[in-house]
Amino acid sequence: MFRLDPKQAVLDHVARKSAAGPGELGPEARAIAAAPIEASYSSAVIIGIAQAIEALLLATLGFAIFASYVEPGQQAIYLPTIALATLAANVLFNAARTHRIAAYRTALQQTGRVLAAWTLVFIVLMTLAFLFKSSELVSRVWLVSWYAAGALVLVVFRLSLRQLILQWTAEGKLKRRTVIVGGGHDAEVLVDAIMKSAGTDVRLLGLFDDRNDERSPESVASLPKLGRIADLLEFARQTRVDLVIVSMPLSAEKRVLEMLTQLWVLPVDIRLSAHMSKLRFTSKAYSYVGDVPVFDMADRPISDWNLVFKWLFDKIVALTALILLSPIMLVTAIAIKLDSKGPVFFKQKRHGFNNELVEVYKFRSMRTDMLDATASKLVTKDDPRVTRVGKFIRKTSIDELPQFINVLRGELSVVGPRPHALQAKADNILYYEAVEGYFARHKVKPGITGWAQIHGWRGETDTVDKIMQRVQHDLYYIEHWSILLDAYIVLMTPFTLFSKSENAY
Repeated sequence: MFRLDPKQAVLDHVARKSAAGPGELGPEARAIAAAPIEASYSSAVIIGIAQAIEALLLATLGFAIFASYVEPGQQAIYLPTIALATLAANVLFNAARTHRIAAYRTALQQTGRVLAAWTLVFIVLMTLAFLFKSSELVSRVWLVSWYAAGALVLVVFRLSLRQLILQWTAEGKLKRRTVIVGGGHDAEVLVDAIMKSAGTDVRLLGLFDDRNDERSPESVASLPKLGRIADLLEFARQTRVDLVIVSMPLSAEKRVLEMLTQLWVLPVDIRLSAHMSKLRFTSKAYSYVGDVPVFDMADRPISDWNLVFKWLFDKIVALTALILLSPIMLVTAIAIKLDSKGPVFFKQKRHGFNNELVEVYKFRSMRTDMLDATASKLVTKDDPRVTRVGKFIRKTSIDELPQFINVLRGELSVVGPRPHALQAKADNILYYEAVEGYFARHKVKPGITGWAQIHGWRGETDTVDKIMQRVQHDLYYIEHWSILLDAYIVLMTPFTLFSKSENAY
């Protein structure tokens, strides 16, 4: 997988160009970006939920038959048998490749394989009971009833699942919004292969290519050329892009590296097509888009089940924090009103996920007639704009507490790179101009606290070195994200607020 070291990333010249600001998209690209985006569902999450429901149905059925037929007091043999048989069935269903979106769309194929696996589980159960001379411990009526009823439940469940998957497929909810980087004959072969084998899973939006000669026509296999690779950065910020497939030969190492260095700031999966390569690797070296072999060059930092886990973590922590900290927030609101005229809250536009603008809530810490909504001038020590109460709540980060409301609204995370104001500067240079690859920190949702903050990089960023250190820590967090890391950062934040607050004014 393509990875950039955070320190190297912030020193890369091409990343500076990609972060310098949006380009002008052509009419076709603007039309696609302006079109409504259909809701999409994660295949990994669907498969996981399907497996859980199927296992729960089988286990519940086995226990229900046991409870209604077998005499009480024999749970010691039946409950482990039910659990192990259900687990074995799930393993065999996966071994038979029945838990795939493509398999869910079939009728006879998936039900036939599922029934064969279910039958094999019971053959193994009966064989083990015979070998260990324990067949008299298990009711034959229970065993046969569970097998027959389980087979019926499996068929009904799988056919119902098939209908749901087919409906979602028709509605485009399972398609990944995809763009191709490259043009010419190689791209034409790639597009044809994708449409033949992955047309139900991929929605091709267009191509992006830096070449402007006959090798890169304006349309390839009826797919329009939407601009240059640099335009893809702005395009992906105006509309959702899930997957980027690069159609370049492996021998074009320099071109591939230059392209990846531009695109790594985007929160998308990047794949390098291997369909035209004469080199052959082991099957484990490839992943596949339909039948097209690709190399995984970069992945979205948080996706599928990890996205679900982080969503739950954010909601639970934010709701708990708002409840527990409500007395402090109430006292702060009263103190602000008594200290100076003006509203309690201050709202400020900041860059969020994928460079989108979000309106962040804070307790007002400045005098109303000196508010700086764009943060064009950094707050410094003994800044006359800051009120008496403002100095305390900024030092202790109490002014950030209303941002838990942003978390509940889905605009921020509890943990992530801190969202910066639009005109924030270091040494009178805008952050994204001062630091190469700056916008890569927007590959995840910004957070109330983060890896940089617990390491002391909070508060004033008056020098380029300080903002570079913060960005490096943010990129480290993105690269090494886990729920355990989020929990660690949340636990460490209260301690670092007081031990490492020398830069907070």
